[in-house]
Amino acid sequence: MATPFSVEDLLQFYRKGIFPMADSRDNPSFFLMSPERRGLLPLRGFHIPKRLKRKVCQDPFRVTFDTAFRSVIEACAEPHPDRPTTWINDGIISVYTLAHRRGYAHSVECWDGEELVGGLYGVALGGAFFGESMFSRATDASKIALVHLVAHLIDRGYMLLDAQFHNPHLDQFGMFEVSREDFRARLDAALKLKMTFHPPQARQSIGSGSGTTSSITGGSSVPESVAGTSSVNGSSPSGMVTRSGSFTGAGAVQRITQIS
Repeated sequence: MATPFSVEDLLQFYRKGIFPMADSRDNPSFFLMSPERRGLLPLRGFHIPKRLKRKVCQDPFRVTFDTAFRSVIEACAEPHPDRPTTWINDGIISVYTLAHRRGYAHSVECWDGEELVGGLYGVALGGAFFGESMFSRATDASKIALVHLVAHLIDRGYMLLDAQFHNPHLDQFGMFEVSREDFRARLDAALKLKMTFHPPQARQSIGSGSGTTSSITGGSSVPESVAGTSSVNGSSPSGMVTRSGSFTGAGAVQRITQIS
């Protein structure tokens, strides 16, 4: 399917502090949003509720990054009893999937065996990550994906996690709102950084599982979200990461609480 705009257009939207949404799942049109009040999740001071913290540390799901991007965004676009329609249409799915193949859009997946039970996706530019949507087919799966994302962003040196709108579901993690002007100032500072979403040693293994793979595994051009400096924090302490390079549950909690 033809995309409603190019990947280059998409990246320019984000650099300007705006993002696209479709009118509905079945409507091919889209519009651009720049909320007066922007919802942010803190990387320093991210709060994990006690019950969720215990569950994360139990590692109830296998957590991966960028192994099933298309499946994650399609799951986010599915109707839900509390959300009969979404703002993610086929055109949005197509352009974000292209952005993923070029190394700008990323997903976090939670697996129960071989079943995808939760996850989220977003766009990484400079030192900013723009969270787009999440889904859950098992209790706490999307929340666990979020905890792993936050630990990953902290470890990679990111400074801004955009959640777009205030969402009561995210208040438990310390979500706060800023004005459009404040957000733009924070965004401008974050875009000056050149963080790498995946550590260099992990790039060749990303996408080794099933599903859509990211272009960071090959190619001659490297986008800003996967080029430049490595994590300001260096390598993760032994025992905190799995063989695939992602954190264990306890490792994710430890990484977050180290700076909270």
